[in-house]
Amino acid sequence: MNQEHEGKHYLVVGASSGIGESIALELAALGANVTMMARRTEKMEAIRNRYEFVILFDVENGNPNGDPDAGNMPRVDPETGYGLVTDVCLKRKIRNYVETVKEGEEGYRIYIKDNVPLNRSDLEAYKHLGIDEKNVKEAKKKDENLDIKVRDFMCRNFYDIRTFGAVMTTFVKGALNCGQVRGPVQLGFARSIDPIMSQEVTITRVAITTEADAEKKGTEMGRKYIVPYGLYRAEGYVSANLARKTTGFSEEDLELLWQAILNMFELDHSAARGKMAVRELIIFKHDSELGNAPAYKLFDLVKVSHRESVAVPRTYSDYIVDVDEAHLPSGVSCIRK
Repeated sequence: MNQEHEGKHYLVVGASSGIGESIALELAALGANVTMMARRTEKMEAIRNRYEFVILFDVENGNPNGDPDAGNMPRVDPETGYGLVTDVCLKRKIRNYVETVKEGEEGYRIYIKDNVPLNRSDLEAYKHLGIDEKNVKEAKKKDENLDIKVRDFMCRNFYDIRTFGAVMTTFVKGALNCGQVRGPVQLGFARSIDPIMSQEVTITRVAITTEADAEKKGTEMGRKYIVPYGLYRAEGYVSANLARKTTGFSEEDLELLWQAILNMFELDHSAARGKMAVRELIIFKHDSELGNAPAYKLFDLVKVSHRESVAVPRTYSDYIVDVDEAHLPSGVSCIRK
């Protein structure tokens, strides 16, 4: 590891972005004590408020989240018939959106992505610190803060690690790992407001696969599964405490998260998923880091029901969304997007 800057003090101005930010982060990674100055402090400071949020999204004539163990049918709670969408599916949409709108921008890379082995990304941290993967154990003996430096490098460079956390212990045998990060943003499964009816639709294709098949038939048959209509509700949490202690998730990161949630289906349309859209994002903001009320009490304030005149909901307008803001606990505000 380069020892030239270790223990020295540096003052870096314009450190919220661009060259200034890169220099400050490079010096910090090399063990220097860095004081950062900038006008845009919202990018440098971790969030200071706890949040809970509710996402309402719907699907029309599509499969919101296929179950590979059930022939890719829409996920359903077998006891109740309510539709399910996993947290993994929702986080994938958020990751895809961030990667698209922040393409190539420093600090907004995506760790969990297609065709990129996790080991390759993990190794970048050690290369950045000038450590050979074969000598990790020796390096850790020389620098007791090495694990923290590696973790911080990953959090700074990968938005999804800074947001959702990650388990980065892939090089177990060589002791080369980037640790485990518990992210400040957590999502639960989404569940439909009403039971859903999964339909199997038979389709025909005029393009025949092989020459032999073409001599026998003029079309081929296929199947796809759809939900005619379903309104889903997902709930999530943002911990300012974890953001401050671990990942440095900032106010700018938070605004990007809200933007990504609201638009997570807009850049990801496909025939299989039909028409999907986020209809509303309801955010509860606490005026403190640790919060002012239990999350369940805030979630209970959001009531979604279909209109009395509607027997079978088929559009978002068939539902009524009510937030009982009159009973918000002290120190909590509500934002509807």
